[in-house]
Amino acid sequence: MKKSYFIPVVISVVLLACNPAAKNAETNNQPTPAVDPIEKGKKLVNTLGCNDCHSPKMMTAMGPVPDTLRLLSGHQADELLPEYDANILKSYVLFNMNNTATIGPWGTSFAANLTPDPSGIGNWTEEQFLRAMKQGKWKGLENSRQLLPPMPWQSYSQMDDEDIKAIFAYLKSIKPVNNLVPMAIPPSGN
Repeated sequence: MKKSYFIPVVISVVLLACNPAAKNAETNNQPTPAVDPIEKGKKLVNTLGCNDCHSPKMMTAMGPVPDTLRLLSGHQADELLPEYDANILKSYVLFNMNNTATIGPWGTSFAANLTPDPSGIGNWTEEQFLRAMKQGKWKGLENSRQLLPPMPWQSYSQMDDEDIKAIFAYLKSIKPVNNLVPMAIPPSGN
């Protein structure tokens, strides 16, 4: 007789242990801790690799690393790009040493200044930032041109609005860096 009770009890315990709804019933009664949007934004900026393109670099023994004095300040206004053979663009896309300028079939694009300085996103509204990230609009302006490669706004457009708002909150909290990034150069300008 004991064996006949044993199997249903074991099955019941296994089913309850594997049932996420049963587990969540206990945790749903507890309040979810508030997440600081600035900390969340910082984590997202680091996870998404924003410094890879939007921060000037310093060369180290381990290769280029973001310059901590100019984090997220975009392509430096005074950085001149070297000459190149235009024929190479038939097979390659070119990046500068800082990874802040890219040359391809679309012309030359420069990584934007994402700091809260007026030369960056200092005067932007949250709505503009959402439009830039969701619709790929330059400076988040409704009737502006599309953001150019390599900015992966099409991927970022899949993010929840709350995540994008957290990124914006973080960017508005960092050190402002005065750096007016050059305008994109169309292909005919090469």
